[in-house]
Amino acid sequence: MPALFDRLDLTLMFQAGIAAADPVRAVDSALQARPVAVPEGGRLTIVAVGKAAHGMMAAARAGVPEGVDARCIAVTNYENHQDVPGVACFAAGHPVPDENGLRAAEAVEAALRETGSGDAVLALISGGGSALLPGPVAGLSLADKAEVNRLLLARGADIEETNIVRQALSRVKGGGLLALAAPAPVRSLILSDVVGDDLRVIASGPTVAPIADRAGARAVTRRLGIWDALPVPARAVLAQDVPMPDLPAADAELVGSNRISVEAMAKAAPMPVRVIEEPLVGPVSAAAARVLDLAEETPPGLALLFGGETTVVLAGDGKGGRNQELALRVALLAEARGDMGNWLFLSGGTDGRDGPTDAAGALVDQDSLTRMRAAGTPPEALLANSDSYAALAASGDLLMTGATGTNVADLQIFLRV
Repeated sequence: MPALFDRLDLTLMFQAGIAAADPVRAVDSALQARPVAVPEGGRLTIVAVGKAAHGMMAAARAGVPEGVDARCIAVTNYENHQDVPGVACFAAGHPVPDENGLRAAEAVEAALRETGSGDAVLALISGGGSALLPGPVAGLSLADKAEVNRLLLARGADIEETNIVRQALSRVKGGGLLALAAPAPVRSLILSDVVGDDLRVIASGPTVAPIADRAGARAVTRRLGIWDALPVPARAVLAQDVPMPDLPAADAELVGSNRISVEAMAKAAPMPVRVIEEPLVGPVSAAAARVLDLAEETPPGLALLFGGETTVVLAGDGKGGRNQELALRVALLAEARGDMGNWLFLSGGTDGRDGPTDAAGALVDQDSLTRMRAAGTPPEALLANSDSYAALAASGDLLMTGATGTNVADLQIFLRV
């Protein structure tokens, strides 16, 4: 088994990537470069939504011009929630939307409807905002939306496909907050959890134009084979074509991203590294093969660094997430290929939570499968049941960070030692 410090080195590199997505630093830097503008006598409404909401809100409040009346609302997940004096703080469900998120969305909508042309709105958007701020369109219940999300996840929908459907079924996504605030100008600072940093996709784009119309959403559900399984109210909504919204111009600025975090891992590495420029995306099975293809071409002592966001198609009733399944698949594929020597692979979500689990991901090595089997947990059977969490728990390979207060997708490191 590799020496302990090797595993620690990868963990510290991962933590450096998380630190680079620090929401306080990101917002403070943006507001130092361009302070928030509020018309004289006007009110500033600050809305922070996502897993990094509290950190972004803290920096934004510190940057409010003296004498300006500021109303502040923050919506984040339960793990990151805290009560802050002067801020209306909401904790809501993620990745499955819940009633608390619905109440939070209603509070945000009410606040934005009260803004006028003499006011200003600062929107602080980070990953997780889609689930945390559900606002179903008329005729659709929260349970309907949750079921749509479940079907999309189970079919391995990518982030763009998922958001095309979400936007079509929401009052607040796809520019909804921009429309609610009009005629008040909206400036948004965005921490990206999306590969490629498409602002229409991050948190389902509440302050930018939508990706597609309802016809586009119908096409996605049919392509994924879930149209007939959708709740009847969801199909009724998507069957009705409506014009794309006429939205005000968006003042949106990217303040943090996956690429920045990959570069931070490279700077923190105690060994030579190669940053893989093409994001690690797509099905976890293909991603695992790509990691090992590159690893076989790489000499020992040189770490491969990846960033991205893979997808998983659920095949059973087990527990896990895309990072855990990717790690397990890498271990199994490395064993099948043979002659890999000693190696380490880390895959983790920067928010500290991989799927509906308490793990950020996993850190596996060439002995992980041996430890699983010795514990009586056959990895192949668990993988077939989408139960990577149980396999990795048995081998002691779960990556546990706790909630990080940020989210810029996933980071991976492969090192032959």
